[in-house]
Amino acid sequence: MEDCSDKEESQPVAQPVDGVLDLHTFRPGEVKDLLPEYLQACREKDILEVRIIHGKGTGMLRETVHAMLKRMPEVEFFRLADETAGGWGATLVRLRQKEKPR
Repeated sequence: MEDCSDKEESQPVAQPVDGVLDLHTFRPGEVKDLLPEYLQACREKDILEVRIIHGKGTGMLRETVHAMLKRMPEVEFFRLADETAGGWGATLVRLRQKEKPR
């Protein structure tokens, strides 16, 4: 019997670009590529308000996300969500508008 767990891990997971990125199934190491790509895709679609769901857990994923957001020039600001949007299990991000070509 063939073990397909390695194959499943190597397959890219398509994320709908709708302004909500759910990271529950991802490890912090996987987020390093996914987060910038997702935020870029949102900017391409002119989605400037993004909710990143990292869960409450130990906080490791939240810390990884926040550290990355601090270094991204396309991020205008970010904050933990209020209770109606996920509380400290989610981060709200405001992206800078993409510059239009002149």
